[in-house]
Amino acid sequence: MSKTLSIVIPAYNEGPTIHFILDKVRAVVLSGGLQKEIIIVNDCSTDDTEAAIQRYQQENPGFNIQYYKHEVNKGKGAALHTGIREATGDYVIIQDADLEYDPEEYNILLKPVLDEVADVVYGSRFMGGKPHRILFFWHSIGNKFLTFLSNAMTNLNLTDMETCYKLFRRETIQSLQLKEQRFGFEPEVTAKIARIPGIRIYEVGISYYGRTYAEGKKINWKDGFRAIYCILKYNL
Repeated sequence: MSKTLSIVIPAYNEGPTIHFILDKVRAVVLSGGLQKEIIIVNDCSTDDTEAAIQRYQQENPGFNIQYYKHEVNKGKGAALHTGIREATGDYVIIQDADLEYDPEEYNILLKPVLDEVADVVYGSRFMGGKPHRILFFWHSIGNKFLTFLSNAMTNLNLTDMETCYKLFRRETIQSLQLKEQRFGFEPEVTAKIARIPGIRIYEVGISYYGRTYAEGKKINWKDGFRAIYCILKYNL
């Protein structure tokens, strides 16, 4: 029986660029392979994100998008909770609405689960020979510190806990009681996944096309401190 991949896309104020990532996702959908469902959760954007998505749907009538909207802004984590809850595919992958991650690499993440050796796959920006945009020194130090602290608590040996690209078996991710509303999603889900008996976690190298703040990057130093709090909270 054919397997299905649910692609969960949280979106907040991505109106000017969301059609670019949808073009990339659409190209992957049309290329065949696994069946795919696209779930977009608009976290009460204040720009024209909703209009941009609706316009894209009208211009691409054969491209099925399940669209959900929060009536108040709750945060990226909350948007992911909604998307994960609505997913019906065999596997669920997180896809940011920006252009930092390349949907053409879904197959890289899918291979370990399709080979029946993994239940969860993380896409690492810090391993492999894929292209990486050179940006912020302190961001890279912060990411490595958070990954180190998370690993020390979970006894995992991840290289990139904070990566967007995380792929789960649907029943695995839907079994978790997730609480974090913003960027604390990453350390929380990692802590809770690590505690599942017998869970098989893999990591694969991916490319990374990072954005500057002028280009729309949203995470900041406050989210870093929240991540430290979440690592301690969900592991102690």
